[in-house]
Amino acid sequence: ALQQHSLLTPACCSSRYGLALLSCFGFFVVYSLRVNLSVAMVDMLNNTHQSNPNHSSSVCPAHANPSRPKHNHTASVYNWDSETQGWILGSFFYGYILTQIPGGYLAGRYGPKWLMGFGILGTVIFTLLTPVAADLGASYLIAVRVLEGIGEGVTFPAMYTMWAAWAPPLERSRLLTISYIGAQLGTVISLPLSGEICFYLDWTYVFYIFGAVGLVWFVLWTFLVFDSPNTHPRISERERIYITTSLKNELSTSAGFIPWRAIVTSTPLWAIVVAHFSYNWTFYTLLTLLPTYMNNILGFSIQENGMLSALPYMGCAVMAVLSGQLADYLRETCLYPTVRVRKSFSLIGMIGPAVFLVAAGYTGCNYTLAVTFLTISSSLGGVSASGFNINHLDIAPSYAGILLGITNTFATIPGMVGPVIARLLTKHNTIEEWQAVFYIAAAINLFGAVFYTVFGQGTVQPWAVHTSFSHGD
Repeated sequence: ALQQHSLLTPACCSSRYGLALLSCFGFFVVYSLRVNLSVAMVDMLNNTHQSNPNHSSSVCPAHANPSRPKHNHTASVYNWDSETQGWILGSFFYGYILTQIPGGYLAGRYGPKWLMGFGILGTVIFTLLTPVAADLGASYLIAVRVLEGIGEGVTFPAMYTMWAAWAPPLERSRLLTISYIGAQLGTVISLPLSGEICFYLDWTYVFYIFGAVGLVWFVLWTFLVFDSPNTHPRISERERIYITTSLKNELSTSAGFIPWRAIVTSTPLWAIVVAHFSYNWTFYTLLTLLPTYMNNILGFSIQENGMLSALPYMGCAVMAVLSGQLADYLRETCLYPTVRVRKSFSLIGMIGPAVFLVAAGYTGCNYTLAVTFLTISSSLGGVSASGFNINHLDIAPSYAGILLGITNTFATIPGMVGPVIARLLTKHNTIEEWQAVFYIAAAINLFGAVFYTVFGQGTVQPWAVHTSFSHGD
């Protein structure tokens, strides 16, 4: 009957798909504010080769590109050593880690709409203050980035809590994929766009323009989004009944009881933690340092840099969506057990990137091959979106927001230490130093893949099932 009902409840113009699109825009804002510093950083440094067209400081020879007109940049530049750069790029995650678990808890307690809204609004305000902070000194910039992280930390747990009330189980993968692809799009669009903004205006505008986009999102979110179908004034009655009926056996967090002890001692949860940590080590190392690697080793100017830095994330976004459709197809049509699908997709999405990341370190100055390998590495990583990444909803749908807060807390550590360790290892910017960075990331990825394959689970855990009602599947 439910499936029939869903056929009568069209997706087009529905409130739940409207929410998916607006949250996609929200994650777009979140990620563009997170990565734009990586590109702007190349322009913020007082590098002598910035004025020298031959890029003498990069390891590889520069490219014979048509020269573009020089622009008189009036923005300040700074003398930060590689260690300071590492701390500035990693500082965001020191704030981000603090609000993961509280974010999951507060969203369940006070509703996810305003938590998500004000979290992103705070990030937007501090983004607009970035140029002022940089002028005051590196420590001020680090403080502003930490505060941005605190604001962004609540977004994923809040959105998971929101989907617990809005996503019918049969549409969960599709709605979540639309929602979270905003993160990839934010990376894909803001990397090349930041490069162009730096070139035609100057690096300060990167923060002003993306900040303004964030303000537009906040206004839309305020007026168009509601915590649950029952509080939405404009939702059709048919859709409201469809969503609430489909979820009546799922949602029970209103009881307010959270089995902390069972959660913390759950082996399947720790399997997700280890996988998430390992995957993010590679992801964050690339996210924060790819523009630096392209500039210092491969000799790409900031314009080519932005476009080429975006390629890996474009591949990742495409693979994430395709693997989401395939995973649902394998589970629904081919009746594969959920656990087998999650483990297979995690193995491909973690071992694949490790192999190609190491290979990229051995391409020497073959730019095409280097960019190709880095792109394949990231694209294969997208497959894991349907692996350990959605596994929280398989093992404990009622507590998905809290579980995500826990795994994301551990998975943020690589963002804090990865860039700092990588910059310490690459003081002289030689290809050998970068090979060491890639090897470390690959080894951590392999360990995570093996651990998850051994200990991961695909069914609802006993502690997540409430005996107060019959748990229909």
